[in-house]
Amino acid sequence: MAMSPKGMLALTLIDQNALYKAYMPFLKNGGLFLPTRKRYALGQDVFLILNLLDESDKIPVAGTVAWITPRGAQGNLPAGIGVHFSDVDGTGLALKNRIENYLEKHNQALPTSTM
Repeated sequence: MAMSPKGMLALTLIDQNALYKAYMPFLKNGGLFLPTRKRYALGQDVFLILNLLDESDKIPVAGTVAWITPRGAQGNLPAGIGVHFSDVDGTGLALKNRIENYLEKHNQALPTSTM
């Protein structure tokens, strides 16, 4: 898949609260919200390099834009996009399971960056 620099994204989530706020469990293969001011289109292919909590390895995952929060959104939500993990090679579903294991005992009543 050819990728422009705009389609390459990086995200570092340093603690469980940041992971919880960014995680999008309502997407079939899971996904993450990434704050950005760049414009993307729904369905656009992107490639994400993720630094997850205290893990030393960066996690590469392909995905598509499934959510857009524009600048100035109601409720002072940050502008950004939600990336739905691709599961073409199994990495998306594996990442979803990994994230859900981290969040297993997290307070689910806190607000997120999407819903």
